[in-house]
Amino acid sequence: MPNITAPALTFPSRAFPAQQAGAPTGVVGELNLSQFVGKYGALAKSQKVFYTSAIITAPVIFTTGAQLGPMLWNRPGSGVDAHVLAISIGSPTTASTVAGSIGFASNAQTTAPTTPTAIVAVNAYAGGGPSAMGAVLSTGTVIVLPVPIFAPLISVNTGAVTVQNITTSFVDCGGAFVVGPGTVGYVCSSATLTNGVFTIGILWAELPS
Repeated sequence: MPNITAPALTFPSRAFPAQQAGAPTGVVGELNLSQFVGKYGALAKSQKVFYTSAIITAPVIFTTGAQLGPMLWNRPGSGVDAHVLAISIGSPTTASTVAGSIGFASNAQTTAPTTPTAIVAVNAYAGGGPSAMGAVLSTGTVIVLPVPIFAPLISVNTGAVTVQNITTSFVDCGGAFVVGPGTVGYVCSSATLTNGVFTIGILWAELPS
């Protein structure tokens, strides 16, 4: 197969034409490339994709200010939107005594969550640069709560860890949740999952706002 040579591709902000000069099709030639590099391969290759995880004990209900996360805070003027690609949960090490669901909530927030605990945002492109967004936290107090809005994604029951305790462990959000500049988004639960211990991960892409 001959090499495809074309000018360097960029990710333009907001509206853009579907065809760039020299690209086989679309913004990154997805029809020609997807079968080789995977669903998010072009984004990862462009150093736009990040991931992180945290061990969370008893994820708290989404209406509680003191959240455990992981949470993304996008500072005003960052110039990027954080598109949530996926949320995942590892096998729990301690079962929850309360049934519920783990999902996502967000709202406008111009200042960073207070009393934060920072966690590392890792570029999915090995050796890629740091996040341009703002802060990635495992705990922090959310100032503006998304009452009463919450998107449930992964259900959690009260079964012992020796049996299936969650019905799924990876949800492809496909960028449906966008944490823009001056907003916060966080993984949370529909009810405080008492005693439950989960490793919760989040995958996102940072694209021009």
